[in-house]
Amino acid sequence: ISPFRIGGAVPTVFSYFSEVLAREKRGEHLSWLCMFWMIGGIYASAMAWAIIPHYGWSFSMGSAYQFHSWRVFVIVCALPCVSSVVALTFMPESPRFLLEIGKHDEAWMILKQIHDTNMRARGQPEKVFTVNRIKTPKQIDELIEIESDTGTWYRRCFVRIRTELYGIWLTFMRCFNYPVKDNTIKLTTVWFTLSFGYYGLSVWFPDVIKHLQSDEYASRVKLFRNEEVSHFVFNFTLENQIHSSGEYINDRFVMMKFKSVTFEDSLFKNCVFEDITSLNTYFRNCTFVNTTFYNTDLEQYKFVDSDFINCTFFHIRTGCQISFDDDYSAYWIYFVNFLGTLAVLPGNIVSALLMDRIGRLTMLGGSMVLSGISCFFLWFGTSESMMIGMLCLYNGLTISAWNSLDVITVELYPTDRRATGFGFLNALCKAAAVLGNLIFGSLVGITKAIPILLASTVLVCGGLVGLRLPDTRTQVLM
Repeated sequence: ISPFRIGGAVPTVFSYFSEVLAREKRGEHLSWLCMFWMIGGIYASAMAWAIIPHYGWSFSMGSAYQFHSWRVFVIVCALPCVSSVVALTFMPESPRFLLEIGKHDEAWMILKQIHDTNMRARGQPEKVFTVNRIKTPKQIDELIEIESDTGTWYRRCFVRIRTELYGIWLTFMRCFNYPVKDNTIKLTTVWFTLSFGYYGLSVWFPDVIKHLQSDEYASRVKLFRNEEVSHFVFNFTLENQIHSSGEYINDRFVMMKFKSVTFEDSLFKNCVFEDITSLNTYFRNCTFVNTTFYNTDLEQYKFVDSDFINCTFFHIRTGCQISFDDDYSAYWIYFVNFLGTLAVLPGNIVSALLMDRIGRLTMLGGSMVLSGISCFFLWFGTSESMMIGMLCLYNGLTISAWNSLDVITVELYPTDRRATGFGFLNALCKAAAVLGNLIFGSLVGITKAIPILLASTVLVCGGLVGLRLPDTRTQVLM
């Protein structure tokens, strides 16, 4: 439900805000608006990093319902939504909407307020707001007025729903009519390519880091062959080890942790496993004789093709028992996400300051081409720090393209089609993000070269198409 509502709010916000902006500052102020999307992303990633790993931040209501740290994170993320609802009560209504419902006087007052505010900002407060004529938007619900007097209540509801849906369809189809048809096709291409490349790569980038970490971790594995250990007490952590063809007789494994440990073709006789916590630990083709397991998380799936002879299991803990303190990679994922979202802040500021100076098209095409090139150099990353640095550069360059694309989209559509056109392109953007995630997710485990080259090519092609859009810097909103 939450993303469904957000998907409906984003096009409305941009369309609404553009109606009250002066032409010479429109690009800059729309870019500042875009920046708050990224500030929200920084807020969310910072809160996730600060709250979710702390499992101790929890409380319970009875014995059935527990509030763990991730629920605290959800509550914290809901606070800005609540504040935005409160803020909306102080905002004026859209003048066009008031004209559509016949409230001409209220629309005139809001237009006068917009005019006076902008004139004061220009240093011309003496200018008087005048209206020579008002063109009332065409109404399509005359049938509703007729039915409201003659029909039954369900007939009126049916007619109103049908009429509203018909009006929505007409508005959508007008986005593909002259003179905006060619612009819609080009915008569709740019939105799709930018979303496909950006979300496809950025969402799976922590996985690329994880694969690098796994490769480095695996290169440091310790191998133990043909061990013979008897009457020994293991009470320390075993990590990143492979034990093959060993024999453990009358040994005790007490209050210890297994982290990425594999036992292969080994014999455990008269052993005791007590208070064991394990992560990525497996016993493959092992034999257990007269062995006791007490208060461990060694579930059946961790024993692969293993045999048990006269063994007993007591108080086996099921589910995820490893805390984030024991899994460093989880912290690393939050840290990488936070850096990635923080890196877009400088790009937001630069794009806002330059949007009305160098033009939307130059910023859109240049940013997409440069981000595609920076994405290509991710292919040559060999270390975690290098990859993270390139990711920050990539995100910082890409955000300028997002900002300029939002501004261009708002300015290319007239007021009666702006929210519909923006909403359609935003929905297409999310579809491209899903497709990018599916494709990148299936390839990132095989090789990092194909996802990186694919994203780079798509971004460069989209940037070249974006350069063919008309310049809207000096255009009056229709």
